[in-house]
Amino acid sequence: MPKILVAHPSADVYGSDLQLLESIAGLRDAGWRVTLLVPAAGPLVDLVEGADVRIVPFPVLRKALLRPLAFARLSARLPIDLFRLVQVIRRLRPDVLYVNTVTIPWWVVAARLTSVPVLAHVHEAEEEAPRPVRVALNAPLLLARSVIANSNASRTVLTAAVPRLARRTTVVVNGVPDPGATAYEAAEPALVALVARLSPRKGIDVALEAIARLRRQDRDVRLMVCGTAFPGYEWYVDELRARAEQADLAGAVTFAGYVHPTAAVLAQSAVVLVPSRVEPFGNTVVEGMLAQRPVVASRIQGPAEIIVDGTTGVLVRPDDPAALAGAVADLLDNPARAREIGEQARLEAARTYSLETYRDRIAVAAGALIDDQLRKEDVA
Repeated sequence: MPKILVAHPSADVYGSDLQLLESIAGLRDAGWRVTLLVPAAGPLVDLVEGADVRIVPFPVLRKALLRPLAFARLSARLPIDLFRLVQVIRRLRPDVLYVNTVTIPWWVVAARLTSVPVLAHVHEAEEEAPRPVRVALNAPLLLARSVIANSNASRTVLTAAVPRLARRTTVVVNGVPDPGATAYEAAEPALVALVARLSPRKGIDVALEAIARLRRQDRDVRLMVCGTAFPGYEWYVDELRARAEQADLAGAVTFAGYVHPTAAVLAQSAVVLVPSRVEPFGNTVVEGMLAQRPVVASRIQGPAEIIVDGTTGVLVRPDDPAALAGAVADLLDNPARAREIGEQARLEAARTYSLETYRDRIAVAAGALIDDQLRKEDVA
C-alpha cells in the first residue's frame, strides 16, 4: 500500500480545509495510506476519516509574517524548521508528499532534500500582489514534480509569476457535496445568504451596503452572514457589526457565526451573495447553485468561470454595492427568472463539480508520481 503525507496549513473548517477532506477521501479510496500533518489542533482534525493525523508545528506564511521584523525572525528559524521537517519525512518514509496551498513552501523544500516527489495543490490567485511577492510565493513549486490549480484563474496567476510551471500545472476544479435542493419560493421578508470567512477580500462590507440600499427602497430584505473572522481581521468584524447597527440596517443583519453544513441556510434564502474581491474558486458559488438558488457574485476569477451570467447565476462588478443591490432587486422582482436560474444552476453544478470526479482526479495525480518514479528507477 503506497504511503502519502499530506501537509496542510491549518485545522480550520473553511473552503480549502473542507476540500482537503475530499482529497483525502479520494486518496484513501484509491488505496493510499494517508497521514495528515497540520501545525496545530483544530476542528478539522475531528472530521478526518481514514487517515492518521499528526500535529507537527511548522510555520505558515501569513500577511503578518511579511512585516520586516517578523520576516527576519522567520528567516532566522528557517534552517531549524527545515531540519525538523526533513526528520519528519525521513521517519515516516512516504512515497509522495502532497502539499496543500502555497503558504507552506518549506515542505516542498524538505521533500526535495529527501528525494520524495511532491504533488502541490494551489488554491490561491493573488493577482493584485506585487510581482516580486507573487514570484517569491510560487517559485518554490519549481521543486514540485506536479502542480494542481483549483481553477483557470489560479493557474493563470501562478504561471504568469513563474512561466516554467506551465507544463507541470493542471486544473482540477473542486468537488462540492450535493445535499439536495428545495424548490424556490418567493417570500417576505426576503432572506439573502452570504457564507464566507469574515475578511475584506470576501466583500461582506459591500453586501451590507447593498442591503442598506435595498431597504432604503422600502424592500423587506434581510441578510444572514455565516462565517467567523480570519485571524488578524477581528477589526473588520467590529466594523461590520458597527455598520449593521446603523439605522438603515438595524435589525436586518444576522451574524450567524460558523455554519456547516450550509444547506439549511441556503434552502431558506431567496438569493446567495458572493461579493468577493478575491476568489480563486468559490465553493459557496457551487453550494448556492446546488441548493437551486440564484447566486449573485463578483465578476472575478473563480466565480466568472463557474457562472454563465444570466443563465446559471448573475455576475456584477466587484466592489460595487449599487450593482449588487440592482441584481438582487431584479431577482426579487422576477421570481420566475430567479427560479429558472436556480434550476439551470443546479443542473450545471451537479454535472461539473461532482465529488466522485474530483476524488478520482486527485488520486490519479498522486498515482502518476508513483508511476513516474518507477519509470525513473527502471531506467537507472
